[in-house]
Amino acid sequence: MVGEEELEALRRRRLLELKQRLAQEQEKTERVEQIEMQKQALLRRILTADARSRLTNLKMVKPEFATQLELQLIQLAQQGRMELPITDEQLKDILIKLQGQRRDIKIRRV
Repeated sequence: MVGEEELEALRRRRLLELKQRLAQEQEKTERVEQIEMQKQALLRRILTADARSRLTNLKMVKPEFATQLELQLIQLAQQGRMELPITDEQLKDILIKLQGQRRDIKIRRV
């Protein structure tokens, strides 16, 4: 049978582990939030208000696609390959080009 002291030591150790895990999760969450804030600040500089609105709407419908597009826009702007700020019309053109690159897969039953 395990003694009271051993049980108490196990409880303390487990509590310490849980506190450390919680602290790590909080740090990770804070880092992710900070990165997201930086990304949004860059997008505010890169896109006009109408273009940001369109991107926000797109993010509601296709979140993964919109996230990839955001990263690509930031990279293009940082490399100086886009004229800034990107207007809504320019964003529409980019989206049309990206949609043209996607292949439609159709399954036909015979």
